[in-house]
Amino acid sequence: MPYPLPNASHDLTGQLAIITGASSGLGARFARVLAAAGATVAVCARRVDRLEALVADITAAGGKARAFALDAADQAQCVGLAERVEAELGPVSILINNAGIPDAARAHKVSLELYNQVMAVNVNAPWLLSTSLAARRLADGGALRIVNMASMAAFEYNGHGAALYSMTKAAVVRMTEVLSVEWAKFPINVNAIAPGAFASEMMDGMMSRMGDITQHFRRKRLGDPAMMDSTLLYLVSPAGEAVTGTIIKIDDGQSNR
Repeated sequence: MPYPLPNASHDLTGQLAIITGASSGLGARFARVLAAAGATVAVCARRVDRLEALVADITAAGGKARAFALDAADQAQCVGLAERVEAELGPVSILINNAGIPDAARAHKVSLELYNQVMAVNVNAPWLLSTSLAARRLADGGALRIVNMASMAAFEYNGHGAALYSMTKAAVVRMTEVLSVEWAKFPINVNAIAPGAFASEMMDGMMSRMGDITQHFRRKRLGDPAMMDSTLLYLVSPAGEAVTGTIIKIDDGQSNR
């Protein structure tokens, strides 16, 4: 039997993962989770001091990590990231497109500068990071698991001033689907996680503007990032080999269906 039961391994020994937006919140959590499962993690963000602190924590816990400065709004940096990381650490087999920013403005009040910034980080960056890295794996035949961070905002919008963010996350959902199809003949899987409201720096900012939004949720609580660990591991590990083009919603029952 080629896949002994249960086919549920989350062992990432020998894997190299890039995680963007890793200086805080979900990105930092994801880096720790992948490192604990055996992967070497290349943590990427603008705030290099925070990345270095994260690398120190992961190393102290027995993991392997390296920090790389990345401004996800800079197209040239996105296109060149895979080459930079691989020059130091070897072939990348996991990409977590986690970097993202909100707009927090009514659609008719979104400035051109803000529009370009949100589109650059939320849409352009995952596209450029995914395609540039996939090109390298297509050239050498290596395997690659890509996980994009979408949002439940891609599927539901309440009109409270995040139309641009919602639109970009819908683009991430469709990007996940079309790239999974284009690369399905190769060992490249592309999936996405669509979180609801989870504790993070971005959520802290939203709650400071809008108040305690958890009172409108059925379970009256924010999600804890740890609740996504198992899904992340499933999508990047041997357990999820046949899963591609899938968006997994994790929202603690907050949204309608």
